[in-house]
Amino acid sequence: MSHEAKTIPDYDYEALGLMVGLEIHQQVDSPTKLHCRCPNIYREPEESTHEIRRYLRPKANNLGMMDRAVVEQTQANRQNRYKVFDTTCLGDIDEAGPAPVSPEALKTTLEVSKLLHTIPVDRAHVMRKIIADGSGPGGFQRTTFIAGNGWIETESGKCRIASLCLEEESAPKMEETDEYVMFSLDRLGIPLIEIATEPDIRTPEQAYEVASYIGMSLRSTLGVKRGIGTIRQDVNVSIKNGTRVEMKGVQALSMIGEIIKREIFRQLALAEIKDELNAKGASVDTTLYDVTDIFAETKSKVIINSAKNRKILAIRLKGFDGYIGREVQPGRRLGTELSEKAKAVGVSGLFHTDELPNYGITAEEVENLRKAVGADQDDAVIMISGRSEIVKRAMESVLDRAEQVLITIPQETRYALPDGNNSYMRPLPGAARMYPETDLPTFTINRQEYIDLTVPELLISKAERYGKEYGINKEFSEMVAFSKHMQLFEKLADKYKGNESVTPTLLARTFTGVLPELKREGLDIDSITDSKFEEMFDLIADGSLPKDASRNILVIICKDSKCCIAEVAEQLGIGAVDRKEIEEYIDSIVAEKKDFVAEKGPAAVGPLMGIVMEKYRGKIEGKEVSAMLKEKIDKITK
Repeated sequence: MSHEAKTIPDYDYEALGLMVGLEIHQQVDSPTKLHCRCPNIYREPEESTHEIRRYLRPKANNLGMMDRAVVEQTQANRQNRYKVFDTTCLGDIDEAGPAPVSPEALKTTLEVSKLLHTIPVDRAHVMRKIIADGSGPGGFQRTTFIAGNGWIETESGKCRIASLCLEEESAPKMEETDEYVMFSLDRLGIPLIEIATEPDIRTPEQAYEVASYIGMSLRSTLGVKRGIGTIRQDVNVSIKNGTRVEMKGVQALSMIGEIIKREIFRQLALAEIKDELNAKGASVDTTLYDVTDIFAETKSKVIINSAKNRKILAIRLKGFDGYIGREVQPGRRLGTELSEKAKAVGVSGLFHTDELPNYGITAEEVENLRKAVGADQDDAVIMISGRSEIVKRAMESVLDRAEQVLITIPQETRYALPDGNNSYMRPLPGAARMYPETDLPTFTINRQEYIDLTVPELLISKAERYGKEYGINKEFSEMVAFSKHMQLFEKLADKYKGNESVTPTLLARTFTGVLPELKREGLDIDSITDSKFEEMFDLIADGSLPKDASRNILVIICKDSKCCIAEVAEQLGIGAVDRKEIEEYIDSIVAEKKDFVAEKGPAAVGPLMGIVMEKYRGKIEGKEVSAMLKEKIDKITK
């Protein structure tokens, strides 16, 4: 079944005891990274100057405690590779000490603190969070608790803010194979504001409202990055008779509701499977059976290609027949849950008898497999093929998960998938992964400076002000207030106040309508500087350019951001057309369409204007063409 085939219903969330908490992670647009003075910029992989390679090992914290998530993440023993750039430093690879927190990033974080009504600490302590998935070459991420005990108000009610932290962004994953994982260091260390709510959210709709409000508050500071990948949401979900599960990496805000519903579906399905299996006396045989010889002559390419130094192990799950293929989310089955535990250790997956014979494995091989492990008709058999050094660890991980099927729904950190489902990442981490950063002293948050800090104007308030102050409609007001050109809009709207050509509506339409159109056409709108916009609108304001020419001008600027607007206009022939030439052309069109004009009268202006503007668009204002046509047609009809 495809992921889109099943619609997850709305539930009685109160009866389920649904509790949801959010963690919002937002990149800060500071000049430098958080704990070094490298520039806060993105780079392309091909710009990398060299690579470094490392292995990460599990390590206890300062109290001697080992985090279970860290232990599992290092079991695959894969090499981590890092792309290094000329804009990264020794601090990024943990070969030099950290610098104090970026003051610009701290200022933006404190502005957010005010907007969310949180209370900052007097002294802030930088902590290390152990991260062993390879996304940090040092095996940890620095994070600092800045404030807590806050709240926000939405239409669904109040939601408390538990914590506001300032931490380092991790390195993004570029490539993954059985032997290594490749990361890029350009984003590592970018300042990241982490906002965690209390589990006060009771419906998927409220989760969307809270996430939207927090995102709007962050953008209101003007100190955060914009665009895909600069903000992400983690969603913590728990239900009565279920467990708490954290789903990481929600990119699309619109998917939060569906992600919550599908996790509820998964927990209810797992609870139902648990009850049914226990009712029939199902159990897990913990014996590991070596069945490599059974597949010595197999024609299955999947098994043949699974590893050079191949071993195949199998286990028997008594009473599980038919349940491994049971759906736990649309398009995902209990077998998927078991397979992902194996993949976390480093193998490519597993086979189970609910889906065999398949993948080139014959019915005879399946029968021999069942005999080898002593499986009855009601039993399921799982086997893993892979490198001999890791296949045993992978199967032990599957055994552990299979035993949990009969006992509980495990607390896990899972990855939010684009379709609303989620996949296993690691066990839910505990406090053992946190310990103090010994290379940096604590620092004071000045109370008076915090009190004197100006609270940014919320974007929703700004949109309302735009409607009143600039006379633009509600749709334009909201779109331009939430756009990254909002500051430029305000500057230009004030500069050209009262100008009949450059109106606030024209500015808003350009920034929220024309630019997105050009982006969809594949043009680099980010290359247009504020000064180029101002240069263009200056010429429109003094009558040197018709406002209809702006789109054609911007197309050229996208391709060559250094060119002069006046020169571009000259190249396009804008402003060089004689008004007499246009009048003569209009006379010819009216004469050619005289029967149409006689029939339609004044209503002929619109259709004929389209013909004229097709030839002269961008060279004369549309309102002038309309006036000329109206004058000619009035003479004929009278």
